[in-house]
Amino acid sequence: MKELFQYTADTDGIIVRVAVNFLPEQSRIEAGKWFWVYHVRIENHSQQTVQLLTRHWRITDGRGMVNHVEGDGVVGEQPVLAPGETHDYVSGCPLSTHNGSMEGHYCFQGADGSEVQAAIPFFPLAAPASSDGMAQSNKFRSS
Repeated sequence: MKELFQYTADTDGIIVRVAVNFLPEQSRIEAGKWFWVYHVRIENHSQQTVQLLTRHWRITDGRGMVNHVEGDGVVGEQPVLAPGETHDYVSGCPLSTHNGSMEGHYCFQGADGSEVQAAIPFFPLAAPASSDGMAQSNKFRSS
C-alpha cells in the first residue's frame, strides 16, 4: 500500500510528516469506539546529529475534550538521527467520538547540547460518514 504523508511540519531542519488512516476493523462503533492509525516519519535535515528524547501530544475528541500524552521517546525508542537520516514509526489513537484531532511536539537534543522542540503537525481524525452512526440513526426516524 502506497502511503502519502498528508501533514508536514518543519522546525529548524527537523521535518515531521504524518499520514493517518481510520481503521474500521479495529473500531467498535456500536460501543462508541473509533480507532485511527498514524505513520510518522521524522527527517533530520539539520547540520547536526539529534536524539529524540520525549514526545508531547495534544489529542482532542469531537466534544472538545483534550487529553495530553507525554512520555519518553516514541514506541519505546529514543532514536538518534545523523544529518540526512530518517526514523519511521506507526502508532494508534482510539477516541470515543467519530472525529477529533492530534498535534504536538518532540523534544530533541543536539550533539552540541542544544534542545530543539520540533512541531508535530496538526492532523484531523475523521471517520467516514457511514462509520459515525448517523446513517443508522436515520432509519429509526418516523415518517
